[in-house]
Amino acid sequence: MNTDILKILNISKSYGNVTALKNLSLNILGGQVFGLLGPNGSGKTTTLSIVMEIIKPDAGSFEWFGESNNTNNRKKIGTLIETPNFYPFLSAKQNLEITARIKEIPSSDIERVLKITGLLERKNHKFGTFSLGMKQRLAISAALLGNPEVLIFDEPANGLDPQGIADIREIIINEAKNGKTIIMASHILDEVEKVCTNVAILKKGQLIKTGKIHELLNKNEQIFLSSDNNNELFEFLVRSGICKNVKTSEKGILVDIQKPFDSAYINKFCFENGFSLKSIEAKTQSLEEQYLELINK
Repeated sequence: MNTDILKILNISKSYGNVTALKNLSLNILGGQVFGLLGPNGSGKTTTLSIVMEIIKPDAGSFEWFGESNNTNNRKKIGTLIETPNFYPFLSAKQNLEITARIKEIPSSDIERVLKITGLLERKNHKFGTFSLGMKQRLAISAALLGNPEVLIFDEPANGLDPQGIADIREIIINEAKNGKTIIMASHILDEVEKVCTNVAILKKGQLIKTGKIHELLNKNEQIFLSSDNNNELFEFLVRSGICKNVKTSEKGILVDIQKPFDSAYINKFCFENGFSLKSIEAKTQSLEEQYLELINK
């Protein structure tokens, strides 16, 4: 599905002297699970709040489903942006009945969404007795009411234990399989990697990179080298042009392999140029290492 779902065009937003977003542009297509990734304060929540018209941008615009001013499009979107806010003395079902009336959705849909989120057996239990993970699942139930085409989640796994995180992840994956377009903000790289097809990395309100997640954050193959003279070896590798991102450490040199070269070729190349390697070891750079590298540049 290549239909445009959300277009963000040069949006900027400041709070006093603090720039939350600066000229942000994104294009999200139907069927994508799109992750907004970045550290706290990078502008993820501000972005989602603007496109859901909770706050107004200082500049720029956005379009849902190719239209800029169609309020009916809100009915196609289910959201979980803020902390779950339900009445503690009412049951899960009663709270969702209120949500359904606000959304003008038949209450007959409540049992369907409670089943999806694993709360059907707790439908008559008071919200105030729920664990944090159950409260989050009820908030997702509210977002699912009416079977919207698009789901927006802001830090859906925030504060949850490992089981709670796994439960939320399973719900998101299943909804994506059912054809939903999902936009999810998170600072947890591991969760974004497990559920998202595409990602935009934000830092201090600016877009660093965007694209398919495993193209953007692909696992680079690296080699660790050492010789009797690592300083000269380092200078040689920098000049040679066969490696990229040549870095030194106390024990040796770490390089990213640049195709079509491989570790065997580099070992032979070094030997032919007078460097007998004491060690050569293949290493894979993790997604976390690459993400931190992008963020810290």
